[in-house]
Amino acid sequence: MQNFITLFIATLLAFLTLAQSGTHITQAAERPNIIVIMSDDMGYSDLGCYGGEIATPNLDALAKGGLRFTQFYNTARCCPTRAALLTGLYPHQAGIGHMMEDRGHDGYRGDLNEQCVTMAEALRPAGYATYAVGKWHVTKAVNPTSEAEKRNWPMQRGFDHFYGTITGGGSFWDPSTLTRDNELTTIYADKEYQPKEQFYYTDALSDNAIKFIGENPSAKPFFMYLTYTAAHWPMHARERDIAKYKGKYDLGYEPIRRARYERMKKLGLIDPRWALSPQAGDWANVKDKAWEARTMEVYAAMIDSMDQGIGRIIAELKRRGQFDNTLILFMQDNGACAEVNGRNLTGPNHSNTYHARPDKAVFPAVAKDAQHYFASMPKQTRDGRAVILGPNVLAGPDDTFIAYGQGWANASNTPFREYKHWNHEGGISSPLIAHWPKGISTKQRNQFNRTPSHLIDVMATVVDLGGAKYPTEHKGQKIQPMEGMSLRPAFTGKTINRAQPIFWEHEANRAIRAGNWKLVAKENQLWELYDIAADRSEMNNLADKQPERVKELAAQWEAWAARARVLPLGTWRAQPVRR
Repeated sequence: MQNFITLFIATLLAFLTLAQSGTHITQAAERPNIIVIMSDDMGYSDLGCYGGEIATPNLDALAKGGLRFTQFYNTARCCPTRAALLTGLYPHQAGIGHMMEDRGHDGYRGDLNEQCVTMAEALRPAGYATYAVGKWHVTKAVNPTSEAEKRNWPMQRGFDHFYGTITGGGSFWDPSTLTRDNELTTIYADKEYQPKEQFYYTDALSDNAIKFIGENPSAKPFFMYLTYTAAHWPMHARERDIAKYKGKYDLGYEPIRRARYERMKKLGLIDPRWALSPQAGDWANVKDKAWEARTMEVYAAMIDSMDQGIGRIIAELKRRGQFDNTLILFMQDNGACAEVNGRNLTGPNHSNTYHARPDKAVFPAVAKDAQHYFASMPKQTRDGRAVILGPNVLAGPDDTFIAYGQGWANASNTPFREYKHWNHEGGISSPLIAHWPKGISTKQRNQFNRTPSHLIDVMATVVDLGGAKYPTEHKGQKIQPMEGMSLRPAFTGKTINRAQPIFWEHEANRAIRAGNWKLVAKENQLWELYDIAADRSEMNNLADKQPERVKELAAQWEAWAARARVLPLGTWRAQPVRR
């Protein structure tokens, strides 16, 4: 009898253990695939589902079947944004308060530090396959001479595979720092991807994302970090995509802005009380209107091409039966870019760099003049044609290098003020589309979520949904706590209870968002105060009327700046600046 009881208890315990194990396996199997998609240098109103006229049917469909956030924020610049998104920290905490230079302070080292982990480093221990595709731009090591210098390359920061570029920008027809896994390559030397038509970087990113999805084991959830360079300068696109927009921008900036503004109000995306910010540029004074319209046609084509690629990725997920249990998040790295690269010079590129690369081989990392291989604005194409600039050159082909300029950036940021670099709404506002049929309730689909949120929230969200444990230590280093909050409650209509304000600093431009109040200033200028609920276009500065509120918010910003490695302010110039 005793033996029977012992056997019964042992069998029961084994059964319970198996049942619990089975539960964990089921839960693991039900965890979503996660694809985080980021575009580059786009404005708040460019997508069709955010009021734009550019054809983005695939992103529009994700918005219709998912959730749109109306007050999602980035950090106003490409590499700090990527540092914040990858780590769930403010960029200075991750070591990238400005760009890829070491300014002598821990917040401005120009490389991801060892006191942070990436989303891939957090998710891989939880059983996720991890893939990075696209623009990396969080390390100085664009031309490493040793494996040790690659310590902040994607595969050294938690990714199983990588295809993309290490640098921040460059030709879409022949990008420098093109990398497959852990090795630099070129469009000709890469044996794993040879397109049927002329290489185009946006298409290559979409195609390689599809490749990785197809290669992922069906029983293993995956995390993909997909960062397009569209629509960052130079304005490069296929002629068939440019042709779709021929004539659409011939009337100039103001009609586009006005039409977007009215559509945004009709959609319910913006409050009718918010004024349209001032017009930048006078179309009547544009000397070469055909050239100026062409730059916007190419910009639109670049976004169109990206949306087509996202559509192909969606089709692959559906083909594999994984679409319903894949969380797709789409966002942008900063507001539209008013930079004038290639617009004010004429003739051949007058930079001091040239395209020093061999015809069909991997560029040798330590070759003479290797640094010139990585120029973002090369002097020549691979076959020796001069790269030409200026108003007499129609943007699009591989021998051109032109940005679309302030007038069109102002239209892209409708209805907000300012641009990339600044912490006014035009610099930091991003669409956020969340799509996940198994996880977003039917009542939330095709709805707006108006909760202020930020890139730092994405890490918290994927750790939450992925069943991962955010580490306190990693590789012997103490890891800083996450700064963000999971957006998961919003997917089922619950409230995201943010306890802390959201903060910004970039190039000594600074801001704090606490509830509906926003305090913001440009470098060396006084604080401005706005009631974002009533005036998100920041046209009515209330600082003089509410000095106590300015003082209170400024004190909160100072306390954050001190703990988040932001100070001394002005380190981006390698010297403090007067405030």
